[in-house]
Amino acid sequence: MDAKTIFTMASIMVLANGAILTAMGRELPASLRPAARQWCLGTLLVAFGCIVFALGGPLPRPLMLTAANAGFAFGLTAYCVAIRRFLRLPVGAWLFLPALAASLVVAWFSAVMPNFHVRMAVVSVVWVGLMAMCVRDLMNRGRGEASLARSILTAMFAGVGLYAAGRCMLYLFADVSESFAVESGGNWLNVLSALLMTTLPVMGTTAFLLMCSDRLQRGLERAADTDYLTGLPNRRSLARAGVEAFLSARQAGGGLCLAVFDIDKFKAINDTYGHDAGDRVLVHVANRLRAGLRPADLIARTGGEEFVVLFRDMAEADGLAIVERMRAAVENGGFSADGEGIALTVSAGLAARATRDETYDDLLRRADAALYRAKANGRNRVEAARPDGTADARRVRTAPPALAAEDTASLAVNPEAGSAPVQISR
Repeated sequence: MDAKTIFTMASIMVLANGAILTAMGRELPASLRPAARQWCLGTLLVAFGCIVFALGGPLPRPLMLTAANAGFAFGLTAYCVAIRRFLRLPVGAWLFLPALAASLVVAWFSAVMPNFHVRMAVVSVVWVGLMAMCVRDLMNRGRGEASLARSILTAMFAGVGLYAAGRCMLYLFADVSESFAVESGGNWLNVLSALLMTTLPVMGTTAFLLMCSDRLQRGLERAADTDYLTGLPNRRSLARAGVEAFLSARQAGGGLCLAVFDIDKFKAINDTYGHDAGDRVLVHVANRLRAGLRPADLIARTGGEEFVVLFRDMAEADGLAIVERMRAAVENGGFSADGEGIALTVSAGLAARATRDETYDDLLRRADAALYRAKANGRNRVEAARPDGTADARRVRTAPPALAAEDTASLAVNPEAGSAPVQISR
């Protein structure tokens, strides 16, 4: 089978592959469609190059060479753009300059000053540069998580770049006449080139779609483990991390603290200012609490107005100091709704791992009981769980007493006080 026949078959296969990608791309989420469209464009351009090489014999040779090489160069550029859009990297017009330069060089050195070696050298440099850029971007671990599909695509681009460099060296050092035709004949290197231009779009598209699937799957996993409003881990994530940290601390004999925070008088804020303001309060408090944590700590929203913080490798005294600073950060953070200041406070209960704790849930129950005491003792305070377990006598937390009429009235700003924060009785 000669190169021309393979290019003909490649054209059919790549076009079919592009049609499949176009159909599947419509089912992708909006965030992935720009990358999928660019990949589809690259596939169609490569198919165009194959068609011109296979069926462009009747055309003037300079026109045929320019059109085919332009299809390949701009097709590989479109693949590069697709990768950058997938990884959310900037895409500029400069990316298309190498393909444009290669096309102009091929046109000049085939129509004006025919020179096979110059054409081969420039086209190969452009191919190698584009493939190197794709490999570099895909290997950037700061842009998404590693996956098998991403590794396969990286290997494919690296293989195409190495092949282009090796082919160029062989052609340049071989005794090749100016009438040599890459697109025809049974030369093994010509046949290999045709096979490569079939393999890259077909296998590359499969790897690209798998890469998209990996991102979607990870997105669903993150959504299942993340609170939609604050962006914090949710109860499910906390439970998994808490069990792991508890077992690790018990095995190593290390410190472990757990703090439960609850926004004071949150129902009154919702009733007075509406649920939209309540949502903004939750986001504000989450940010204030999160700002006081170490990288090793974990904060989660476990439902309603409650937040739980997991302190790894920490003694009770240090934990109390940090939780107190977090409480003060919320109190002094400043918050307004519709131009009216609201004084926000939180109550917190802290429990340090004790020998009597058999499971992570035991630690959580003691921290929860300490939070109940903080609420009962006046709110806007931090209470530590009693290591003897006496605080665990009331394991079911009851709701705070209903607001008295004067408490509800205190949510309104005093007109004579200007923009002074609203005081919420504790």
